[in-house]
Amino acid sequence: VVLQDRFRPISLPFGEILRKGRLGEIVGATARLFNWRPQSYYDQPGRGTKARDGGGVLLTQGIHTLDLLISLTGLPVEVTAYATTTPVHQMETEDLVTGAFRFANGALGTITATTCAYPGLPDAIEIIGTKGTARIEGAKLIAAFHDGTVVEKDDGELGGGAGADPMAFSHMHHRAVLEDFVDAVERDREPKVSGREALKVHRLIEALLRSSETGRRETV
Repeated sequence: VVLQDRFRPISLPFGEILRKGRLGEIVGATARLFNWRPQSYYDQPGRGTKARDGGGVLLTQGIHTLDLLISLTGLPVEVTAYATTTPVHQMETEDLVTGAFRFANGALGTITATTCAYPGLPDAIEIIGTKGTARIEGAKLIAAFHDGTVVEKDDGELGGGAGADPMAFSHMHHRAVLEDFVDAVERDREPKVSGREALKVHRLIEALLRSSETGRRETV
């Protein structure tokens, strides 16, 4: 299971902020993926098809941003969404999705994911709580709290990927996934991202696409 964004240096302190309750109760969460992929990207045989890729922007690009979000907030219980293939691309699957979701505690969230956003912007996740707001954008984490304190971290030269270059990140994130798995085998423990854990983001993507097809709110 390669959900490497959970292993980024800025993801770990983000999770610690939430575990310590520094944001208080979560009231809102957003995820934004504004990538750019030219038509030549989808002209590769099978690219953007269900047979080869399994899906469009949500499964191929957005899965990492969505997985990081729900690793921090937990799964929403209900979603509603629209998905489309825009005139920007000729492809089988979706290249633009926008959706809203509700968490069990009543918190609300939104997701926008696209490969149409020229020239490409950094991925972003924002979580609003009763005690502050924390935000990842690209390679930076900024958290500001009602008590006046601020936490800032960055991935340094490791990069955050996304934008227009799908390879704009260090291999260190993937290496951390492999190191964790090897350690899990050697110590006979669960890896940090097990198969069962990885299925959560697939359930969310499935619910978003199902809502876009049915026009109804869907449970996750």
